[in-house]
Amino acid sequence: MSLPRNALVLFSGGQDSTTCLAHALEQYARVETIAFDYGQRHRIELDARLEVLRQFRAQFPHWAERLGEDHLLAVPVLGEISETSLTRDIAMEMQEQGLPNSFVPGRNLLFLTLAAALAYRRGLDVLVTGVCETDFSGYPDCRDDTIKAMQIALSLGMDRRILIDTPLMWIDKADTWRLAERLGGSALVGLIVEHTHTCYLGERGALHAWGYGCGDCPACQLRARGWHQYQSPGATPPGG
Repeated sequence: MSLPRNALVLFSGGQDSTTCLAHALEQYARVETIAFDYGQRHRIELDARLEVLRQFRAQFPHWAERLGEDHLLAVPVLGEISETSLTRDIAMEMQEQGLPNSFVPGRNLLFLTLAAALAYRRGLDVLVTGVCETDFSGYPDCRDDTIKAMQIALSLGMDRRILIDTPLMWIDKADTWRLAERLGGSALVGLIVEHTHTCYLGERGALHAWGYGCGDCPACQLRARGWHQYQSPGATPPGG
């Protein structure tokens, strides 16, 4: 454990950011959380994340003492300038340049900049984010090179050393489930299944083995495939 530093977790309330929150609570002395309301179709995640935070405090008292203030920033301008399937009622599909239309240009860059500004004011020197280059949709703002460049730019622009911690960068979804189990045991895995939200369509009607969701959007398919591989190592996942 490396407790002296203080962290701000970019926390959407999904599987990845919830795992990152557990990681941060194991690593850092004080941990706060931040989320963004940008007009996303799956805005239900903003409600789910509050329940996840409540469950963390109730189920993990050894973490609760280090879990500090939660912050929600409204950035509607991002939704206003984005023509994507996450901010408009349009079908999800691949675009000509090879990226899915769920890619919101500039989203992670803006989130990290705003998070760094808040961290500066709150005396936090680590940003923790669940971006991943191993098991993702090809989003360029999730790549390791992008995050390293942002870390340099933010540190220079704030005149303060800022670390961007990306615990999921080089692992896939099955390993994300395994990491959650290592950090919080079956209790954390169960919390993620029951309370987190990942589905791009905001569907929370049906509870699957891997959690709530439509089961068809890219986020659900990725989460379900990772769950299957986590539960049955070496097996070929559905659709794989």
